[in-house]
Amino acid sequence: MKIALCQIDTIIGDIKNNKQKIIDGYKRGANDGVDLVIFSELSLVGYPPQDLVEKQEFREAASNAAKEIASVTGKTGLIFGTITESDDLIGTDIHNSALLCFDGKIQFIQHKTLIPNYDVFDEMRYFDAAKDVNVFEFKNEKLGISICEDIWNDADYWYKRRYSDDPVKKLIDKGASILINISASPYHYGHRKDRQEMLSVLTKMDKVPLAYVCSVGAQTDLIFDGASMCFDNSGSLVLLGKSYNEDYFIFDTNKKYMPILQSEKSFEEETLEALIYGLKEYCSKLGFKKVLVGLSGGIDSALVTYIAVQAAGKENVHAALMPSEFSSEGSIVDSKKLISNLGISSEVISIQPVFDKTIEVLNGSFNGKKPDTTEENIQARIRGLYLMALSNKHNYLLLTTGNKSEMAVGYCTLYGDMSGGLAVIADVYKTDVYRIANYINRNGEIIPEEIITKAPSAELRHGQKDQDTLPEYELLDKILRMYLEENKEMSEISKIIGDEIIVKKVLRLVDISEFKRKQAAPALRVSKKAFGYGRRYPIVQAWRK
Repeated sequence: MKIALCQIDTIIGDIKNNKQKIIDGYKRGANDGVDLVIFSELSLVGYPPQDLVEKQEFREAASNAAKEIASVTGKTGLIFGTITESDDLIGTDIHNSALLCFDGKIQFIQHKTLIPNYDVFDEMRYFDAAKDVNVFEFKNEKLGISICEDIWNDADYWYKRRYSDDPVKKLIDKGASILINISASPYHYGHRKDRQEMLSVLTKMDKVPLAYVCSVGAQTDLIFDGASMCFDNSGSLVLLGKSYNEDYFIFDTNKKYMPILQSEKSFEEETLEALIYGLKEYCSKLGFKKVLVGLSGGIDSALVTYIAVQAAGKENVHAALMPSEFSSEGSIVDSKKLISNLGISSEVISIQPVFDKTIEVLNGSFNGKKPDTTEENIQARIRGLYLMALSNKHNYLLLTTGNKSEMAVGYCTLYGDMSGGLAVIADVYKTDVYRIANYINRNGEIIPEEIITKAPSAELRHGQKDQDTLPEYELLDKILRMYLEENKEMSEISKIIGDEIIVKKVLRLVDISEFKRKQAAPALRVSKKAFGYGRRYPIVQAWRK
């Protein structure tokens, strides 16, 4: 069977344009003489549609569009994802479904069986699970159609399974000769490699070919990398779609292909590409032409500025330098060198006059108390005021520049350096920021070496260094990874680190900073556990008081 995989970038809720992409892809496949054309999970409505599915008008629009798509089909089959409704009056009566169409009609519907409810997934809020799965005979093959999570529960691969049910095994037991999985699987580094290994084991053990079509695009914080995969019946990956781009390719299950051994590049390359793509998508889908960065002379804002140039073009990036009496001369010089290297526009606006006046006005209200972090936060908030003013006046998308390490322990200022519409590197640890910066400079200096080698500092008081307040970043990030991504307990981390006092301090900072993160800009997700929708902790709690 010849199967065309259409890896398309959809916009959530844009049913009209998503529908047209599906029709265009189907016609291309039909013209190429394929037997079947397939699209990703919820490709008609976009993934994840969240509370849009609760709107009857939205569901009706999706239903009408599905019928219009089916009406253009001929002998070539078409599979795409959308929402459907049932009327058994139990649960939500709404399903995440795969529709098989040909001869002008919807011929078969397979609902999703395994409804994920962890990390960034909240599908149980919206969808009912399939009561059963069935194969469908089409052009002398028995199609076993599944949706995303349905295929992530293979007993031969997982040491511990999340679900007792295995819909793909049921399809195999019912005689499926070809497996089709339509997916919307958010990216984090290592996930594509896991996907390849898991699907390889499944197809090798069950001795059936698989066409796995994955969504591409970024939907706010979630990045979908595409990289659709096809496996032969010996478990070899034989076709691989483009990463971070739309794609179309044909899988002939009767053809012999050379195996593809590697599906993922280095951490630095993949993460950088994902961040650039995520920002580019955010700008494109929300209509932003230009972006703004507050450039401090530090490595974080330098990396964000570089990413902005790659995503939006140097002519569409503007940098604001906002020095104070505490800013080192090197910070301004280094920033200007970066600006020259990148070829972007910039301006210098001192915060000192406004800071001095603010302190003068508040002096009486401070009642003679000694300077502390209050004055430091005022500086950050003046910079936030400047940046938001420029953003409003010129319709810039303001990017925040805080990294994951800082966001974790609250080393950031609400309404100051946290001001902005998108947090580009808030899911990248500080130590990884350095790794990526060095990768960017692999063929010559782009980010000035002075920025990479200088001791990190917020420069909110004379001689300030990050490590005056925080552990060394290598140690901090090691603790944070274990706590946030590996979900280790404090006792486990303390045993590994060998310093219970430091671990207690770090974990306490993470816990008490939740109120800041709840008010933060959405962060592009590139790790398996990012702040935001995928990590839900209470602000008011006393677990580690």
